[in-house]
Amino acid sequence: MLIRTCPTCGSDKIKKVQRDWTDEFEGQFYTVPNLEFWVCPNCGERIYDREAMRKIEAHSPAFAKPRTPRARAKARVPVTAGARAAA
Repeated sequence: MLIRTCPTCGSDKIKKVQRDWTDEFEGQFYTVPNLEFWVCPNCGERIYDREAMRKIEAHSPAFAKPRTPRARAKARVPVTAGARAAA
């Protein structure tokens, strides 16, 4: 993806950067190392391509799989007596 102008302010100064990116989810901070994304120095707009979003999701606690027995129990779907009889 090549971006020549900022979609927010129209500046032609937008540039691709690579740096560690830090964010927070529900009070838990996390860092994505060496993330590549576009930044507009004029208005601060940030644009993330598909690969950058995949890296963010891979590091974000929002997308973490449950690891505790309690969390796994919440994820289970109860089976009703009628469903057992039909099986």
